[in-house]
Amino acid sequence: MSWVKRRLRATFGWLPLEELRNKVLLGHTAVGLYRFERSEIARLLATLPGGVKPRALVATIVLTYKRPDGLRRAVESVLAQTVTDHVVIVVDDGGGQIPELPADPRLHVVSLRRNINVLGISRNIGMGLADSRFVAFLDDDNAWHPHHLQTALARLQDDDPSRPRPDGVYTAMRRVTPDGLQRDVLSVAFDRKLAWERCFLDSNPFVARRSSDLVFSRLRRSSTVAPKEDWELIYRFSRRHRVEHIPEPTVEYVINPNSYWTTWERM
Repeated sequence: MSWVKRRLRATFGWLPLEELRNKVLLGHTAVGLYRFERSEIARLLATLPGGVKPRALVATIVLTYKRPDGLRRAVESVLAQTVTDHVVIVVDDGGGQIPELPADPRLHVVSLRRNINVLGISRNIGMGLADSRFVAFLDDDNAWHPHHLQTALARLQDDDPSRPRPDGVYTAMRRVTPDGLQRDVLSVAFDRKLAWERCFLDSNPFVARRSSDLVFSRLRRSSTVAPKEDWELIYRFSRRHRVEHIPEPTVEYVINPNSYWTTWERM
């Protein structure tokens, strides 16, 4: 590594520099994807009851693509939350393999008109289809413990004047193999400078108060592009909003060899 690169990395961090590079090289991909996002929100909103966004205290956005068994488990874990003032938006990325899901009025399933394979766009579309004070996220190969939202909202709505209230929190994740064997528990306190070098930010345990800053990146990222949308959103959100970690495991996070997963290690 050259002296200049070492100096830049020491000053700004490796992952922020990589994200700047992504914006330079991939920025052109965001234009068409933004148009797709807006048109899909308008199209899919018309398919919801009364053409109106469902309203709740918290909206959970569940992404899926050709994982019917995983989706069923993920949705069941979301509907089993102890927080009931809750709406669930399942966004199918054009896969078309939607299993029979529980008949729950809080659950809404939509399918994009084509597969785009840009997680940020799918999540933005899901957020655009709900009216809520808080937003949470889950992928179709993971699941929540029943108290996940309750744990997060207890801190987000904390009225204790002795400590500042955060705008976003993320809990610990119990990392498991596809056959259910526990590997470890991932629990890292939030630190923006630590995030310069370690990709420990993931959307599955993240719950946040809605704001104009809560928008995922619209860049088209291949499987080799780092950092991922999850890291980029939370890191950028933390510039103007307080983010905290809750060291209680509330997420079952599957290490799926066929998809990206957070390593929590130095990259």
